Amino acid sequence: MSQSVVKNSEADAPPPPPPTPGGGLKGHPWLTLLTVAVGVMMVALDGTIVAIANPVIQEKLKAAPSEIQWVTSGYLLALAVFLITAGKIGDRFGHKSTFLVGAVGFAATSAAIGFAGNIQTVIAFRVLQGLFGALLQPAALGLLRGAFPAEKLNMAIGIWGGVIGASTAAGPIVGGLLVEHVSWESVFFINIPVGLIAVALGLWILKDVRAENSAKSFDVPGIALLSAGMFALVFGIIKAPEWGWGDARTLLFLGGAVLLMVLFALWQGRAKEPLIPLSLFRSVPLSAGVLLMALMAFAFFGAIFFVTFYLQNVHGMKPVDAGVHLLPMTGMMIVGSPLAGIAIGKLGPRIPIMAGMLITTAAMFGMSTLDTGSGTGVMSLWFVLMGLGISPVMVGATEVIVGNAPLELSGVAGGLQQAAMQVGGSLGTAVLGALMAAKVGDVLPGNWAKAGLPPVEGPQAEGLKQAAQLGIAPPAPPGTPQQAVDAMAGAVHQSFVSGMSLAFAVAAVVAFGAALLALLTRRGETDAGPAVHI
Repeated sequence: MSQSVVKNSEADAPPPPPPTPGGGLKGHPWLTLLTVAVGVMMVALDGTIVAIANPVIQEKLKAAPSEIQWVTSGYLLALAVFLITAGKIGDRFGHKSTFLVGAVGFAATSAAIGFAGNIQTVIAFRVLQGLFGALLQPAALGLLRGAFPAEKLNMAIGIWGGVIGASTAAGPIVGGLLVEHVSWESVFFINIPVGLIAVALGLWILKDVRAENSAKSFDVPGIALLSAGMFALVFGIIKAPEWGWGDARTLLFLGGAVLLMVLFALWQGRAKEPLIPLSLFRSVPLSAGVLLMALMAFAFFGAIFFVTFYLQNVHGMKPVDAGVHLLPMTGMMIVGSPLAGIAIGKLGPRIPIMAGMLITTAAMFGMSTLDTGSGTGVMSLWFVLMGLGISPVMVGATEVIVGNAPLELSGVAGGLQQAAMQVGGSLGTAVLGALMAAKVGDVLPGNWAKAGLPPVEGPQAEGLKQAAQLGIAPPAPPGTPQQAVDAMAGAVHQSFVSGMSLAFAVAAVVAFGAALLALLTRRGETDAGPAVHI
C-alpha cells in the first residue's frame, strides 16, 4: 500500500473525542502507557526472575542441564511461534481485548507453574505462559501507537522501555530474595498480583484500538504454515546442541523449516487477505530492523544466559547477591531507554542504534575476558556498557519496524519485532550454548589432569561434563581432602569460564554485524497511529 493511501485512510478516520467529565481517563495516553507497561512488566520480570532461579530449580527438581534449558527455551519457542499470529489477532479483534486475555492467561499460568511438582510440568506451563505472553507484547505496542501522536511516540516507547528496564532490574533482586527466603515457586506467584493490577487498569483505562483497514477474516493456511515453520526452526535450533548440527534429525527440522517458509511465502502471494503481506518487506528499513532485532537478541540473550550461572556457581554468590551484581546492567537500561527515545526523536534511529550496538560489541568483548577471579568492579563496567548499549537498540528497532509498516498492519509489525527477538534469542542460546558445551568438553580433561586429579570415565565423565557446562563442581565423597575438593572446583570453573569466554567473543562479532546493519535503518514515514474505535 502506498504511503499516500495510508495517510488518506487516516485522514478519513474520525479523531478521538475530547475527554469528558464522565470518562476523561479512558484512552488517556500516559495512563495507557502505564497500563501496558504494568502488563508487559510481567514478561520482563518473569525473564530475570527465572534466570536467577534457574540454578535453584535445577537443584530442587533434579533437572538435567538440557531440561533446565527448556524452562527458558520452551517459553521462547511458544513466543516465537505465536507472536505474529497474536499481532494479527490484535489487529482483527482489538488490542485491548487481546491485551486483557494475555494478562489473565499469563498470571494464571504463572500460578500453575508455582504449583508444579516436577520439571516436566514446569516446562509445559512455561510453554502456555509463552503463548499468553505473545498476546501481550504486540497488543501493548498497538495500544501505544493508537494512543500517542507520532511526535510523542518515540518518547512513549522510550519510557515504556525504561519501565520494563526497571522491572528487569527488580527481577534479580526480588527473585533472589524470594528464592533465598521463600521458595523458587514464589518467583512465579509474584506475577499474580501484577497481572490483576494490569487487568484492573486495562478495564478502566484502555480504549479499544484496531486498524481501520484490518482484514475481517483469518488466513488460516498462512497461520498453519508459519506456525509449523517457526516451530520447526526454533525446535531444531534448540535441539541441535543435544543431537548435533549434522544429525539427521536436526537437518530434518531445519530443512523442513525452510520448506515450510517457502510454502508460506508462496501462499502469501496468492492469499486474498494474507497474514503477512510480502509488500511489507519491500521496505529496506523495516527488513533491516527485523534482522537487526534478531542479531541483537542473538548476542544479548544468548550470551547473558550464562551470566547467572557464572555468578552463582563460579563465584559462589547467593541469588540476592547475583541480582545485585546485575543491577549495573539493568539500571543502565532504566536510564538509557527514555534517553534513547529522546535521542531517536531528534536524530532518527540510525545513529543511536549504531552507537548502541558498537557499545554492546565492546561490552561483549570485555565480558569474554572475565575469569574465575574477576572482581565486582570489572564485571560492573561491562554490565554498565551492556545496559547502555542495548537501550537505543530496543527502542530504535521497535520504531523502525512498527513505524515503517502500514497502519492497518501495526499489530503484525509488532509481532514481527517480537518474533525476531525471540527467534534471535533462541538461536543465540542454542548456538552459543553448543559452542560453549564443545569448548568445555575440549578443555575439561586437560584442566582436570593439570589439577592432579585421577581421570573420570564412563557415565561419571558425562555427568561431570554436563555439570561443568553449568559451572557446578561435582560433589566430593566423604573424607575427601579439602585440597582435592578445591582442585575439582577449580578445574570445573576454569573450564566453564573458557566456554563462556568463547560464547561472549562470538556474541561480540554478531553485535558488530548488527552495528553495520544499522546503517540501513531510518525513521518511519507514518505520521500518526491507527484509528481508535470506541
